[in-house]
Parts: sequence; C-alpha cells; structure tokens
Amino acid sequence: MDINVYRPAELSDTDRAVWTAIQAEAPCHGSSQMANPFLSPEFAEAVGRQRRDVRVAVLRDDGPQGEPMAFFPYQRTATGVGRAVGLGLSDCQGLVHRPGFGWDAGELLSACGLAIWEFDHLAAGQQPFQSSVTGTFASPVIDVADGWDSYVARMRERSGRGTRIRLALERKLARAAGEVRYVHDERDPAMLRMLMDWKSAQYRRTGRSDRFSHPWIIALVEHLFHTRTESLTGLLSVLYAGGRPVAAHFGLQSRHLLACWFPAYDPAFAKFSPGMALHLRMAHGAADNGLSYLDLGRGQREHKDLLKTRELFVSEGWVTRRHPVALAYQARRAPARALRNTVVSRPELRRPADRLLKSVGRVRAWRTAS
Repeated sequence: MDINVYRPAELSDTDRAVWTAIQAEAPCHGSSQMANPFLSPEFAEAVGRQRRDVRVAVLRDDGPQGEPMAFFPYQRTATGVGRAVGLGLSDCQGLVHRPGFGWDAGELLSACGLAIWEFDHLAAGQQPFQSSVTGTFASPVIDVADGWDSYVARMRERSGRGTRIRLALERKLARAAGEVRYVHDERDPAMLRMLMDWKSAQYRRTGRSDRFSHPWIIALVEHLFHTRTESLTGLLSVLYAGGRPVAAHFGLQSRHLLACWFPAYDPAFAKFSPGMALHLRMAHGAADNGLSYLDLGRGQREHKDLLKTRELFVSEGWVTRRHPVALAYQARRAPARALRNTVVSRPELRRPADRLLKSVGRVRAWRTAS
C-alpha cells in the first residue's frame, strides 16, 4: 500500500473527483454514513483554510501513480498527536474508501507521522479502527427517502396524538405572532450572523463553552455557507412568524443527506417550540429535494427522540502506536471523557448537571451585565 500525505489544497483535481465519486456511490454499497458531508474534501479544505495542521493521506494500491483507494483526513500537532478533522465540531469521521478496501491502522498512523489519532464520531464500518473504539453512541435519524407523507404516517403509528400536537405547533405560532413563512435555503448572510448570535447566547445561557467565541469557527461556518458543490452545500433554513425570524438552522447537505449542525431559536418564542416546527419543515424540504435522511447528530435530546425514525451509530476512541506521546495524551484525556460519557448517558446525572451548567450560565450573564 502506497500512502502519500498532502495539505487539502494540494490535492489534484483527479484525486478530489475520485474522493467525491466514492462518497456518491457509498450508499449503493450499504455505507450511507460515508456519504456524510463532514467526510467530504470540501469540509477538510474548509477546516484547512482556518487551521494549518490539516492533512489528507491518499492511499493507493499500485504505487504513487496508482488509482486512489482511500482518503484519510486528519489534524496533526508537531508532537504527532492526531485528531479527526474538526474534532468537537464534525459529526462524522473516518477514512473514505472504496468498497472492500482494507488497511492497516498502525501502518497508516506511521505513514502520517502520528503517535495517536483521536476520534469522537467514527462512522460505522471502519473495521481496522474498531479495536480502538472505547464507546459507541446513537445518532438519531429522520428518514424521508419515501417522502414527507410516508414520514408523517410512520410518526402517527408511533404516537398519533403526539404527531398531531407537533404538526399544530405552527398554527399556534401563527395565531400569536402572525403568518408563518419558511425558507429552506436562505441565502441572506445577515440571517447566518443572527443564527450564530442566537447560538452563542444559548451556549452562554446554558453554561456551555461558546463555540462562536472562536473567530476561526465563525470564519469556517461563513465559508461553508458559501460552499455549494455536489458533496457539500451549506444550508441555512429559517422559520419566520409575522415577518420576524423565530428559529434557524445551519447544516451541511450532500446529495444523499442533511447533516444537522447548528439549530437555534429566539427565546421569546420558546413556548411555541419553534425549533421543533423548524425541524419538521426541514424534513419536508429534504423530502422534496430527494434526500434520504436527516442526521440529527449524536446525543440524547427530547426533540430528537420525538422526531427520529431510527438510529445510526458513531464511536469514539483513539488509534495508537507504542509511543510515549500516545500514552501521555491518553492519560490526560481519558478521565474527562469517561466522566462526560457517564453523566450524559444517565438521566439521573444528566439533569442535575444541566441545572448546574445553567446556574453557571446565569452567573456568567450577571457578571457580563455588571
């Protein structure tokens, strides 16, 4: 196996075309997650524009001039610590490969100059990495391949009353705030900035780390908003009531699926559940555009349980070589990750933790105001 490493911008047009073709064909071979836009060359290049440590390993079977068989995007520190591209932001990670292609994880890390490679949303089917998995988690999905009416029928089978209530959310919102209008593909950059402001306020209000306090993440999202290719389109969807935006979402779309990413809403309309109404509209729009499903992302949330039709699974862990850097990195990262997963997976711990974080958010807001 021949492995060459490049910066994303250094990839040839041929290599990029092969990468895109592998993704496009993946669902036909039972690997729908490999078609995720977070695994596209456009996402690796977009992160590479903001972070100088992004690299892509191209794996070939027949020497340097052979046909590419797989692409492995990653980030690397000077000490050889590797991370999935956009770790903490990306919702699908791994090696994009042709059907039936196998690789040796240790040989791959060695060729990339990595002592360790960390991931937290590894796609299913990455067999050479499976021995390095430390946990597997559900990623809820809304299936719309058979159309909107079919999705609604399936939801009614689960809970007829609950579905009627969810579908009536817009009528309540319209009575309170005025005519409801939905834009599936909003191209106004001002609406994107509004969404980031809402999301930033939500992070602070709930005591979470504010992703949009980092200029590079803002620049990344803005770049992706303007990206429109076969394998990645930045999709901003907005729900308006009485001419006023009340909920918005920014995600990444490929020809097969919509990867949900940053949803937020105006807290003034919280009692009308505008986020739920928005997701239903997004599902309708995705069905109309011929997508197969919406990936709601890893994590347990009430709205995901109410909307989902099934679940995909992603994994976390780290592939390592026998190296002191790998041992030191694991020793530092493992306890915090284990604690987080224990809290998130147990409702009796998650609810008090959420309340504590919201208290932190209130203190943070008070300090900011004073």
